[in-house]
Amino acid sequence: MLPLLLVALFARLPTFGNPILHVDEEFYFTVARAMLGGALPYVGVWDRKPIGLFLLYLPAAWAGPVAGLYVYQAMALAAATATASVIARLAQRAGWRQGSFAAGALYLLWLNFADGQGGQAPVFYNLFVALAVSVSGPDGNGGLRAHDRYRSGGIAMALIGLALQVKYSCVFEGVFIGCWLVLREWRRSGSLRTTALYGVALVGVALLPTALVAAYYWHVGAEQAFVFANFTSIFRRGSSPLWETVGNFLTVTVLLAPLVAMGIAGLRTGAATPVARQWRMLLGGWLAAALAGLVLFGTWFDHYALPAMVPAVCCAAGFLGDTRRGRKVVVPLLLGSALVAQGVTVLNRRVRGTPAEFHALTAAIGTGPGCLYVYTPQPMLYAATGRCTLTPYLFPDHLSRGREAGAIGVDQASAVRGIFARRPAAVVFGSYRGERADIHALVAGLLMRGRYRRTALAPIGTARVAVYALPDAAAAP
Repeated sequence: MLPLLLVALFARLPTFGNPILHVDEEFYFTVARAMLGGALPYVGVWDRKPIGLFLLYLPAAWAGPVAGLYVYQAMALAAATATASVIARLAQRAGWRQGSFAAGALYLLWLNFADGQGGQAPVFYNLFVALAVSVSGPDGNGGLRAHDRYRSGGIAMALIGLALQVKYSCVFEGVFIGCWLVLREWRRSGSLRTTALYGVALVGVALLPTALVAAYYWHVGAEQAFVFANFTSIFRRGSSPLWETVGNFLTVTVLLAPLVAMGIAGLRTGAATPVARQWRMLLGGWLAAALAGLVLFGTWFDHYALPAMVPAVCCAAGFLGDTRRGRKVVVPLLLGSALVAQGVTVLNRRVRGTPAEFHALTAAIGTGPGCLYVYTPQPMLYAATGRCTLTPYLFPDHLSRGREAGAIGVDQASAVRGIFARRPAAVVFGSYRGERADIHALVAGLLMRGRYRRTALAPIGTARVAVYALPDAAAAP
């Protein structure tokens, strides 16, 4: 574990304390801060992620907008390191001991390639899924007693249930693990009735955390908001432009192709014990399920590749440790990956902005009085300034990106007009790729008609954003 922790620290240390690693985790932190203030997800603050993801961020949110950054980033570091340790253990169980450390280290370095250098959701739920796989295989004697099978299956599905409450996209991996467990039971018991009851129990265990959350929302009378945000809205979301979709798919393909190729080569390595062969079948099936889920999900942002990296590097351990070519390339591969991981971190910082630029922008906005509306992709500004908000839609995309039109439960233009009708004291405004041109023009017009004055024009990475204030900001709500 210690060598892997050192690799993780090397990969992530330059990111510690940076408030703008990625817009997603900025938003998760902001939602958690809103929850501490009494906001109920899907009602007081809106998103379609499961509530478990926001609960993970609560300790960081409680620590505040400065110390909290280090808290959630330390939590992500711990989750990534633990996942790498499980990867190494799985590789060893499959008979690939020589390549096990390289597999874990490669995962930690490759995370940076796909925006996993911080607290993206898969950085956390990959650990749950990897642990679920680790308790789903055979024991050293080639079989398990019925009591042990039921216990390990229950633990595996409970872990999948927790993973589902971090992000629902792990359902594909969960279905595969469930099918593997049912097939294992059929082979051991030979009883159709026993196997069917076992399968139903596994499904129930996996869905229990989500069912408990749904029950809470029913109890407080917000079950419709819960169902819409968690299950209905995703099917209403539109498609990205074709050029963007194709570009995203090619990016994900480039990110995963080397790992998948090494994984396939690893699965083809030589002799193994019967137990190791079963573990290899499990890992190979897991890889196929993760890739199928990625393809079927369809949007293909680069961080959507993060779940498939785990089974891919597990299988790649066979190539890196058990083949002549793999043993020749493993050291250059790890060193090259380390350099590229740092390079990606530096590039992201240059494109998205530095902590100093973010703090300067925060200072330009000020801490009040009056409420804030952030149009641009920096939702962390809500948490950093501590200003009140005028809308549940704090993730900028929800009110201004084309694919979200008709998918959030309200008309985007009407929601924006409603914000300005309440006279925000400060507005952060600029342009970003993928915004609706008509919504951008609407906000510009509302700023002009509301007689807002521009008080700052601040660089934030490669963009420049403007801060606008009411002339009578002190009197704003």
